[in-house]
Amino acid sequence: MNESSQTLVEKSFTFEDCGGSQSLTVSIPEVLDPQYGMYVWPCAVVLSQYVWMARSELQHKTVLELGAGVSLPGVVAAKCGARVILSDSAELPLCLRNCRRSCDVNHLPNVPVIGLTWGQVSPELLSLPPVDVILGSDVFYEPEDFEDVLVTVSFIVRRNPHAQLWTTYQERSADWSIDALLHKWDLKCINVPLETFDANKNHLAGSTLPGNHTVQMMIITRQVF
Repeated sequence: MNESSQTLVEKSFTFEDCGGSQSLTVSIPEVLDPQYGMYVWPCAVVLSQYVWMARSELQHKTVLELGAGVSLPGVVAAKCGARVILSDSAELPLCLRNCRRSCDVNHLPNVPVIGLTWGQVSPELLSLPPVDVILGSDVFYEPEDFEDVLVTVSFIVRRNPHAQLWTTYQERSADWSIDALLHKWDLKCINVPLETFDANKNHLAGSTLPGNHTVQMMIITRQVF
């Protein structure tokens, strides 16, 4: 797919407090193409809701989004006062371009976009500043990628022992499990019930995406022995 053949559609998402006293609207340009890296999936909306509800924790923190694609969670974090770095595979230039497009649409000219390929210790990974929070929306999508994702996360949290991965995933298989891989890479996780951050509803942020999809939220941290 080349640039000229892309069909772009902007979608708006509005995140609100329970009482509606505060809100944030962001616009995300989607590419209408089966290439799933440039489409807003349910997991992105749920993770963005968590970011919005935890926004006071993110003030002036450094946040790295992995596999950002359309970058909804990262854009929300940046709008909430975090220092955000967006990343996607160095091998997917169209996805990196879409990250930049999302920044442009939301007036975030200073958010860097870098190529980070999961499982590779690249110069870009080595040159990251200290990271507080890693965001990963649906990064546990293809089972063959699971370990590469966790290798990258493990590398980051070894260098930043207090860093956390905030991640959402959609249950697509009864066999889905990363427990053995977490143990292998000295990581641990806790599940975060959706009702604790007001994400257990069909219409979230003005989107019907989460709907009946079974989306789960986890926080992954370093296992300290």
